[in-house]
Amino acid sequence: MAEIQFGVWNIEWMNSLFEGDPPQFKDGDTKVRGPRKNNTVDDRTGDVSGVINEMGLQVLVVVEGPNRVEELQLFFARPEITGDWKCAVQQSGAQSVGLAVRTDTGVFQDPPFTQYDSSLADQAPLLKEVTDPFLMDTDRDDLDELHKFERRPLYTEVHLANGKSFRILGVHLKSKGIFNALEWAAWWAKAEGNRKKLLAQCYQLRSKFLDVYLTENATKDIPLIVCGDINDGPGFDASEMKLMASGVESLMGSIWKPGLTMGNIIYDGLAEKDQRALDFEDLYTASFRDPIIDGSYMRVWIDHILYSRNQSGWVSDGKIWREMLDGERIYHKYPAASDHFPVTCKISLD
Repeated sequence: MAEIQFGVWNIEWMNSLFEGDPPQFKDGDTKVRGPRKNNTVDDRTGDVSGVINEMGLQVLVVVEGPNRVEELQLFFARPEITGDWKCAVQQSGAQSVGLAVRTDTGVFQDPPFTQYDSSLADQAPLLKEVTDPFLMDTDRDDLDELHKFERRPLYTEVHLANGKSFRILGVHLKSKGIFNALEWAAWWAKAEGNRKKLLAQCYQLRSKFLDVYLTENATKDIPLIVCGDINDGPGFDASEMKLMASGVESLMGSIWKPGLTMGNIIYDGLAEKDQRALDFEDLYTASFRDPIIDGSYMRVWIDHILYSRNQSGWVSDGKIWREMLDGERIYHKYPAASDHFPVTCKISLD
């Protein structure tokens, strides 16, 4: 049986580490964007590398990655990162979604993966059509609104040495964050508009792509991971109450099509009493200052690993890395890494 450690991590503004063509790292003392008020290139590359090494992954989906595959490859070629890696990037301007696969572990074929460029009709025809600008009535007022994906998904098939394979759909969906000062009514209008956009993206991916993938003969038996920064957690916040819909729950699937629903590996690891009560209070993958209340921090579960149910027990051991192997908090040990926590699991296919 082939077993690999799989992860997804929003590394936050990774593209700010690079410059030039061909790409190179900016000078080590250059100030760049990151989780702290002041971050340097050396701070960020060192801390991100430390987290990656401790997790011991063979596959990592990178959210808010660099804009070019050459940049992501340059990062993973650094001697500070253990192992040999092959990378891919779905170009979407700033903050693209990328993939890094460790190739020196003997668990993958050569090449270790096939990338289907979701911007090209000859490589991913359905996914390109689905993620092109589209019309949808998200608030049931009989008026279609025009929506778009700010970032096209990463779509790849990973080839294991035992002949098995699985596919990855890596996403970074519309942020609900509001980062500028607005009059109160305008703030709420902006908040509701952001949620409509996010819901539209989730509905579109589920109804036009995932339902097709999970029923078409060509793909229904190929295990699928959908992962990334979905920018939404279970249940409704104040704005979603008006729309009566949750983005991530829509992406996971409809109760009317139970065979097509996707599992959530972090939910699977909850204690039985918390699953019965749908108590997600202790689950969060990002922490940031409250934009309204000084001195308060928001904790949100917005980074997810979802999996298809067409194989039994193939995804297990979900984990949110808020603490490192020695028990130290990630933001204390690696303060310049990211404001998101990595999410990992084990994948087993035979």
